[in-house]
Amino acid sequence: MTLGESSFKFNGSTKFVVESVDQKVIASQFADFIEKATGLMLQVVVGGDKGSNQVYFKTELVMAPEGYILEVQKDRIEIKAAKPAGFFYATQTLRQLLPFEIESAQKQKPIDLLVPVVDITDYPAFKWRGFMLDVARHFFPKEDVFRLIDKLALHKINTLQLHLVDDQGWRIEIKKYPKLTEVGAWRVDREDKPWRERAKQEPGEKATFGGFYTQEDIKEMVAYAQKRFITIVPEIEMPAHVTSALAAYPQFSCTGGPFTVPSGGLWPNTDIYCAGNDSTFLFLQDVLSEVIDLFPSRYIHVGGDEATKTEWERCLKCKARMKTEKLKNVSELQGYFVNRIAKFISSKGRVLIGWDEIQEGGLPADAVVMGWQGIQGGIHAAKLGHDVVMAPNSFVYLDYYQGPKRKEPLAIGGYLPLKTVYSFNPIPKQLDSEEAKHILGAQANLWTEFVPDLKHAEYMIFPRIAAFAETTWSQKDLRNWDDFTRRIQLFMKRYNQMDINYSKSGYDITAK
Repeated sequence: MTLGESSFKFNGSTKFVVESVDQKVIASQFADFIEKATGLMLQVVVGGDKGSNQVYFKTELVMAPEGYILEVQKDRIEIKAAKPAGFFYATQTLRQLLPFEIESAQKQKPIDLLVPVVDITDYPAFKWRGFMLDVARHFFPKEDVFRLIDKLALHKINTLQLHLVDDQGWRIEIKKYPKLTEVGAWRVDREDKPWRERAKQEPGEKATFGGFYTQEDIKEMVAYAQKRFITIVPEIEMPAHVTSALAAYPQFSCTGGPFTVPSGGLWPNTDIYCAGNDSTFLFLQDVLSEVIDLFPSRYIHVGGDEATKTEWERCLKCKARMKTEKLKNVSELQGYFVNRIAKFISSKGRVLIGWDEIQEGGLPADAVVMGWQGIQGGIHAAKLGHDVVMAPNSFVYLDYYQGPKRKEPLAIGGYLPLKTVYSFNPIPKQLDSEEAKHILGAQANLWTEFVPDLKHAEYMIFPRIAAFAETTWSQKDLRNWDDFTRRIQLFMKRYNQMDINYSKSGYDITAK
């Protein structure tokens, strides 16, 4: 970045001049954004002579796919990029250079839309800059997801993982298995009780708490995210964290049930899919086929974590499977399970991704590991030549406390202040330069056992997501905590305008 003198001023006659329809969509989106807060209706034209008071989009082929050059001069602005994503991220930077009042949803009193004269050459350090929202423990309507996507885009996050399945709820319509949402999407309302102390559903008691996304909802969310260069990655949990599915279809368990959808905490996860039953795999293939048709994402997340295998050890079908497949133990049976699902996903032209535990019993050839239990799982996978997304709970679990417990809303535990998030380096020092190439990037995760709605979610996400965004966009040697603390205060003015319920816990004073 090279800062000049003076500034460019947007006014009613400022024009966007673009080369293609793709660029026009991005420029129009930005023009609409300006109109919302200012009332200025800026023109977007395809092709035209260079003149003053114009913003030019120009294709520059030899650049990183998400990189851009932004040149702001006193009389015009030029944006260069190789791909549409680069033009989009340039407009997000331009947005951040404008006065913070621009973020308001209502028309403001007249403001000077000044952008400092500056030359910026920019591109991300990592291609996976992700955020995960758990919509299974608490359901978030699609309108909430839209609002969140807008805010993630401002931070140049490019992947949104939706945790669509867990014990406490199944959140996606599957046409072939309607009971997954008729039964699995609903639990009895025990929201007035602590998460870990909620009684089971009584016989005859109606399950009324929950919700799910129709396939039309999913298509809308995917399209909305794509316009903001965010890929939605679906997560369909297996073999554990699936009581909501087994409540609907108990025949895919080892015991045959019956099951009810838990209204709160469940541990250990013993009620899991039967690995000895071929119909289990046919069911999961049917489910994944519908999911793959809805999500264009290259990666399909299958969970794979925290499976307690006591039922597998007892189950005659699982024992027979182990004997037939010459498997030594239930850990190898999990490896068989994941490998079988990976082959199916691969046959559909997609790639399986899962949590650390998919390494149990041997990893499928092209599987990607999302390392959550510290950094060791990710290191192990990268050393074996597998691609990795780093998501260690010690740095990026946004359901952890971010300030002193007595001052914070109830959370799952842990302690993750803003500074710790900012200190995260997605590439562990234990990897050499070749192994480090397997680190696709990183992901911040928000589990929602203790997060019932969007306002509470915002409190847990912001401003920690800003710190996380820099760890995945900026090179480590360009990051500076003191500089970040100055800039985040200015950024919080944007949060105010956007009506984001962000946390101010970073300002708490601690004594030693």
